Amino acid sequence: MAFYNPKRSKSWNYGGDKWRLSRSKIDLFLECQKCFYLDNKLGTKRPPGFPFNLNSAVDALLKKEFDIHRRAQTPHPLMVKFGIDAVPFEHKDIDTWRENFEGVEAFYEEGGFYVSGAVDDVWVNTSGELHVVDYKSTSKDEEVTLDAEWQNGYKRQMEVYQWLLRKNGFKVSNMGYFVYANARKDKDTFEGKLEFRMKIIPYDGDDSWVDGAIRDAKECLGRNTIPGSSNTCEYCAYRDAITDSERDITGSEKQNKDVDRRTLF
Repeated sequence: MAFYNPKRSKSWNYGGDKWRLSRSKIDLFLECQKCFYLDNKLGTKRPPGFPFNLNSAVDALLKKEFDIHRRAQTPHPLMVKFGIDAVPFEHKDIDTWRENFEGVEAFYEEGGFYVSGAVDDVWVNTSGELHVVDYKSTSKDEEVTLDAEWQNGYKRQMEVYQWLLRKNGFKVSNMGYFVYANARKDKDTFEGKLEFRMKIIPYDGDDSWVDGAIRDAKECLGRNTIPGSSNTCEYCAYRDAITDSERDITGSEKQNKDVDRRTLF
C-alpha cells in the first residue's frame, strides 16, 4: 500500500456526507488557505508527516495509566505532585472523544456541518468544571516549556477542544493542562528502556477566536477560486519551485527544438 494517496473520495470533501471540519483542518486553514482549499474543497491532500510511533506509544500508555484512576475516581500521582485538585473525568463517551476520526463533535448551525476534534484526556475538578488535557512527548536537555512560537499550534489545539466541549453543554475551565514526557538522554546505558521526566504545564486558554475562524473557513470553501498561498507555507514554496523548474526545462527544450529546426534550412 502506498504511504501517500493524494486524492480522496468526494464523500470526504466539503459538502460530502463524511466531511467534518476537524481541529487539524482549522489549523491548516490558519496556516495556509490555499492548502486548506486544495485539501477540503478539491480533495488533494498534503503529503502527511511520517508517523511518530514512539510518541503514539507514550500517549497510549498514559491513557491506560490515567484510565486506572478514572475507574477508581482518584487523582493520578502526577496530579497530586503538581497540586491539581481534580480526577480523570468519567463519561460514557470518553473513548469516542479520544478516537481519531470521531472525537468530540458539535454541529455548526451557520455552516450546516460538524466540527470535531479528538482529545487526549479530560479531567474534572471539585467544582464540576472540565479541564482539557493534552499529552506531549519529546526529548531535550533543557526544561520543557510552551514558549516556542511553533507551540502556538498546541495552544490552539487545546482551545478548539475547550470550544467543542462547551458547545456540548459542559462547564469547561479556561485552564487546560499539558502532560509532558521528556525522555532522558543523560543515562549511562540504554538497557532497552527509556526513562522520562514528567511535567504538567498549565495553560490558560481563550477560545474566543474559534467561531471567527470557522466562519472564515466556511467562506473560503464557498469560493469558486483557489486562494493565494501563505508566505510561510513550505508546501506551497516547494510546489512553486517545482513549477518554475518545469517551466524552465520546458522553455529550454522548446528553444533547443527551434534552434534545431532552423539548422535544417
